[in-house]
Amino acid sequence: MEQQIHAEITRFVADHPGNHLPGSDSPYLDSPLVGFSTAGDPLYGEYKRIIGPFHLLPEELLPGAATVISWILPVSRVVRESNCRETELPSREWALTRTHGETVNGDLRRHLVAWLEGQGQRAVAPQYSLLWKEFAETPVGIASTWSERHAAYAAGLGTFSLSDGFITARGIAHRCGSVITDLVLSPTPRTQANHYVNCLHYRDGSCGMCIARCPVGAISRSGHDKARCRELVYGSAPEKLSAVYGVPNTGCGLCQTKVPCEAMIPPDSVLPS
Repeated sequence: MEQQIHAEITRFVADHPGNHLPGSDSPYLDSPLVGFSTAGDPLYGEYKRIIGPFHLLPEELLPGAATVISWILPVSRVVRESNCRETELPSREWALTRTHGETVNGDLRRHLVAWLEGQGQRAVAPQYSLLWKEFAETPVGIASTWSERHAAYAAGLGTFSLSDGFITARGIAHRCGSVITDLVLSPTPRTQANHYVNCLHYRDGSCGMCIARCPVGAISRSGHDKARCRELVYGSAPEKLSAVYGVPNTGCGLCQTKVPCEAMIPPDSVLPS
């Protein structure tokens, strides 16, 4: 069944009529990575301490939950390359991906729930649950009742970064999502040494390129200023570009492009030998 679910997610993304740049054969999002975590994994209980008591357990979102299905939808090379050329605001291709690519991601959430229900299972997409809420002020800054990235970490799909991004085998430039189900599936092993190991800054101190890429100084060696980042992503960037690009959400993504972890887990050092 794990292979069937992976194949269905892959098929849906590849066949989605909205997953391509206007006038181009290039997709917004490439073939996905898929992982599974057990709903009762103690890590989800730890998230109530790490993120906050408001972060929900899979069981709280779906009584009888057995598995969390997580996926990574890598941003395509054409879109990433367009954003590499920018220094202050996101490229048109990146902005289109932020809006239309996330529509694909949202449609995937709904489709997978319906697909599982068609198999006689129960399922819920946390992002669309009535229990999903976002909080502007918490001990960890802006946070919500469910973190797609933390679910992906539980499913062994990657680790976190200095910029608060999530570095996978296909890099940090991606969209991610999850669905909780009562279907029992085998969990994907977590093979990373720790929850930061894919980030060169934390691994050996040799990187920090995302710091220079941030146009508003929201990233430093101390970490990520969520509020300053959010003001750009949901404030000044769309104010300047939404009408020009014709989309409500533009994102930014400069820290996810033109960096060693853009499309892969980087090798051990970026320091000159």
